Amino acid sequence: MFTPMKYTGTREEQYALVAKQLEALIANEPNRIANLANASALLNQFLENINWVGFYLSDGKELVLGPFQGLPACIRIPFGKGVCGTAFAERKTIRVKDVNAFEGHIACDANSRSEIVVPITVKGSVIGVLDIDSPIVDRFDDTDQKGLEQFVETLEKHL
Repeated sequence: MFTPMKYTGTREEQYALVAKQLEALIANEPNRIANLANASALLNQFLENINWVGFYLSDGKELVLGPFQGLPACIRIPFGKGVCGTAFAERKTIRVKDVNAFEGHIACDANSRSEIVVPITVKGSVIGVLDIDSPIVDRFDDTDQKGLEQFVETLEKHL
């Protein structure tokens, strides 16, 4: 059984620990939805100053809402649109300091001010994205990006 814990050490050490926790949570579970649900719950309790964390998955035509923690969200996002669709199409992490300055931003929650989106790749194909929003401008930095990319790499092994 997973017990939430207090994270100590440097932020890099904290991100390494949360990736290890993810591995322990999903190592023997083959169900993609269960693993994504636990991953979003783990990040929700780990990250501070966020208001939404979850996944959008490709159905071959667009991104569709997957497991998440937070307020109800946009259900479908076209490839190449908004931060999520752009990260998916460009196959790279996108970090947005102020979503109001991102042309074409899709506002699912008016309280969101910054965002980070990390693509999820399985067997060479992008299958979806990890999306995290914050009500604070410029919430995500290089340490967050590297830590979240490490988290997604751990997740990818079990999808």
